Amino acid sequence: MSDGKLRWQCRRGMRELDELLMTWLDERYAAADAAQKQAFEALLALPDPEIAAYLLKKESPGSRSIGLIVNEILRTNSR
Repeated sequence: MSDGKLRWQCRRGMRELDELLMTWLDERYAAADAAQKQAFEALLALPDPEIAAYLLKKESPGSRSIGLIVNEILRTNSR
């Protein structure tokens, strides 16, 4: 997926989500392996409430790959 399309999809209309997603995109996406990139793109395809629930730790993803990328995004943003 193109960088511009990913940036657009990271804009969710909720500042907290935008910051979490954009920070990971800017700092980690380029160096991520194919599985991480695929999981990130799958996360971005989810509805906003679901993404918010995962990134704000209100729910756990049912998918292992989504869970791993959510944890990676949260770790990246806690540095």
